[in-house]
Amino acid sequence: MFPWHQYVLALCFLVGGFFHLQKSKLYRKITPPYIPYKNSMVLLTGIAEMVVAFMLVTKDSQSFGAWGMIILLVLFFPVHIYMLQNKEASLKLPKWILILRIPLQFLLIYWAWMYT
Repeated sequence: MFPWHQYVLALCFLVGGFFHLQKSKLYRKITPPYIPYKNSMVLLTGIAEMVVAFMLVTKDSQSFGAWGMIILLVLFFPVHIYMLQNKEASLKLPKWILILRIPLQFLLIYWAWMYT
């Protein structure tokens, strides 16, 4: 049995990955222009999020799942920066929320690291 907060993190990634597939148009909008194959990248990252979520709550793959989450969180930094710099990509979110997402990313990385 894993601690409850490990399941919460896995659920966050599972839901996030699901929304990549359900709301792919939204995710393509926030993808920086220098990232090729936006459709494929959005779908692949969504699937990857769901895979690492399941890995995090599987005893034999917990560490791999946590490292996978860390890698994804680091790879998502450019998206957060792009949303902060580009009005259309900001999704009309207040600037303070877009700024707050950057340190939140570090907290999520730490949270995932706890299970490596």
